[in-house]
Amino acid sequence: MSQTSPTVQISRREYFQPIMAGALAAVVGYASTFTLVLAALTAAGASSQQAGSGLMSVCIALGILNIAVSARMRVPVSFAWTTPGMAFLLTVGEPVGGFPAVAGAFLVAAALVLLTGLIRPLARLMAAIPAPIANAMLAGMLLTLCLAPINAVAQMPLLALPILLAWIIGLRFARRYAVPIAVLVTGILLAATTHLPAGALDGSWPALVPVMPFFTLDAVVRIALPLFIVTMASQNLPGLAVMQANGFALAPAPLFVMTGLASAATALFGGQTSNLAAITAAICAGPEAHPDKDKRWPAPIAAGVVYLLLALAASLAAAFIAASPPLLIQAVAGLALLSSLSAALAGALVHEETRLPAIFTFVITASGITMIGVGAPFWGLVGGIGMLILLRFGIKPVAGTTGV
Repeated sequence: MSQTSPTVQISRREYFQPIMAGALAAVVGYASTFTLVLAALTAAGASSQQAGSGLMSVCIALGILNIAVSARMRVPVSFAWTTPGMAFLLTVGEPVGGFPAVAGAFLVAAALVLLTGLIRPLARLMAAIPAPIANAMLAGMLLTLCLAPINAVAQMPLLALPILLAWIIGLRFARRYAVPIAVLVTGILLAATTHLPAGALDGSWPALVPVMPFFTLDAVVRIALPLFIVTMASQNLPGLAVMQANGFALAPAPLFVMTGLASAATALFGGQTSNLAAITAAICAGPEAHPDKDKRWPAPIAAGVVYLLLALAASLAAAFIAASPPLLIQAVAGLALLSSLSAALAGALVHEETRLPAIFTFVITASGITMIGVGAPFWGLVGGIGMLILLRFGIKPVAGTTGV
């Protein structure tokens, strides 16, 4: 027994870091946008019970996807709901046919994602992203969140400064555990300062409420098709880029098939589309999850467990997180992503011939623009690849003209 004990202890220490990273990713993903999900479903005609059912069903789907896929592939593949899709749905309003028509649109969007996975050339096209451009897009996506710790210190110094100091001290004395230490301090501060409003826990736990899909041309054209495009362009494509930037080359087709099937199942309970994670994927797949990339795969499994717990205790989790300062949760996520931002910028700028297209991609993505319902990561990708093609096959710039 004495010979096996050290091995067990080492194994536990190895798993602690990715487990903490995965738990943080799930909390950040849920806390940052669950209010948007509830607001979007309600604006689209869902009752409070249907909106709660939709949120619960997607949490269950994300829990199963994160656990099953990462455990099977031994790769830190992360899944999330479509935040840009929910932002889009919030602007559409209730269609003809009410919320059943929205459920029908969710089902059509899921079928389109499934077809993208089944038609292999489309899936391969989604994965063919030049590495410097992928890194630049990832850096642009991470920049805003990585600024959150500084913004938090400026706006709520009494809460944010202890978290920042805990992270800095952790870097000095226990570098691998700097982020978990910051998460622990954040949890203590939130537990001590967050007070649930009266009546926040009134009512029963959320339950899965079946919704019979109703298919209308109006909902398909106004909701399903844009939702599919937004999900692919603003979630799945950046998700693949995040994984590629962290050294994981994935076959996208099976992932699209699985998310399409999961989205079809949740649509029957009013749930929105599931997809590859982007921002939170950087927490699970980046160096802060573990220095060894081959040991990061437990992170999404931990995230999946947290999603299942959030689904089972959605009322308490929603009430507690809604009462917590959102900027504080974003701040600890930003600290966790600083290493990923550093690595992404280094990868984007490593080759001189792709440096300008990469910077172009970075600034477009970091701008946060939205055009025709599609977010900045897609337009950053289009701009960077367009410039890369122009410089490679068009007129070559004169040496030295890229400097200031």
